[in-house]
Amino acid sequence: MDEIIRKAISEKSYSFREYRDMTENLLSEGKTTGPDQSEAMIEYTKLNNVRMNRIEKTTTINEQVFNSVSTIERKQLWLAISEPWCGDAANIVPVLSAMAEINDKINFRIILREENPETMDRYLTNGGRAIPMLIIFDVDSGKELAVWGPRPAALQKIINEMKKKPDYQPEELKKTIQLWYAENKTKDIQEEILSLVKISKNY
Repeated sequence: MDEIIRKAISEKSYSFREYRDMTENLLSEGKTTGPDQSEAMIEYTKLNNVRMNRIEKTTTINEQVFNSVSTIERKQLWLAISEPWCGDAANIVPVLSAMAEINDKINFRIILREENPETMDRYLTNGGRAIPMLIIFDVDSGKELAVWGPRPAALQKIINEMKKKPDYQPEELKKTIQLWYAENKTKDIQEEILSLVKISKNY
């Protein structure tokens, strides 16, 4: 973990509860995060806030994930790069937080993409600033243990296939993405993060 990431964590990071409170406070002022304060971005943030509320209340961490996370012995930092207006982040970040809460050796922190371009640009997806991203570090050594994001592999495959179609419609894609998350009920997110946890425990 280099100085840029350390500085982002110490100066510009949020706990999950702070992230939620910040989002709600901005919405109460008719705002969202980032430079784009358009009506569309604010509406996305409102919708995502509702999604996060629902996912927080309904998500159950499966037994295999719980057992694996609970036996992490070395202190870890789980750093998520996110924005409240991002639909994928709304579906994923609450699950990451719930998993991190299982073990007090995990410190879960969130930084905003637009406030931390230098950090974001280290974790690009096909050259783009896709979010959310999760980076797991060993706290004592600062070693990067695993990186995941911006969405489950099965969903990414569907997105890639839809974008190849000549009649591709962005609005149809958005509906497909949200329907996938609703039907999957965090199953793939939990399974893929479980794989990261197993990898991180081998370092």
